[in-house]
Amino acid sequence: MCTLCRNQLPLTEYDFREENAVDRIFYGRIPVEKSASFLFYTEKGIVKNLIHYLKYRNQPQLGSFLGHWWGELLAENGLKDTIDCVVPVPLHPAKQRRRGYNQVVPFALSLAEKLEVPCLETALVKTANSKTQTRKDRWFRWQSSKELYQLQDPSLVAFKRVLLVDDVITTGATLEACARALLQAEGTSVYIGTMAVVP
Repeated sequence: MCTLCRNQLPLTEYDFREENAVDRIFYGRIPVEKSASFLFYTEKGIVKNLIHYLKYRNQPQLGSFLGHWWGELLAENGLKDTIDCVVPVPLHPAKQRRRGYNQVVPFALSLAEKLEVPCLETALVKTANSKTQTRKDRWFRWQSSKELYQLQDPSLVAFKRVLLVDDVITTGATLEACARALLQAEGTSVYIGTMAVVP
């Protein structure tokens, strides 16, 4: 990414220390420790284009680029001492075969590298191949996300502080369902981080 485009990216400047708008998405819904997003996502603009190319144009290096950049900032702010592992939101295997990769994994791997913790790519599985949720309302997303995600092996995340990551957060339904699955493991605490948030 050229320097000009990079300088135009709308950084949220949210971190995992102070309360922010992403935290408030989950209040009263699921007991997550802290949440943050790297960029603001709007209907028009460079962030939408980045996410589109990452998801649909076979550009996984964009996820790595964003993960390294944000991971470096988070490491400087002390998140290294807070997180034990990173877990990406999974795709259904059929969708992953069609797309060729899970767009969240390069982002998760890069964050994990900067935070010096393992990335548990297969900790969660998606049990049904649901259609895209981008045009569904909040209630329908929440209903259709329940029980869609399962924890493969609770011992992987038991007594660990997990950073759950995704690409874009809108209503938080997908992340809520994933966090609920992770919290079934004993002693687990969940933090949420995303590439972007819809303001």
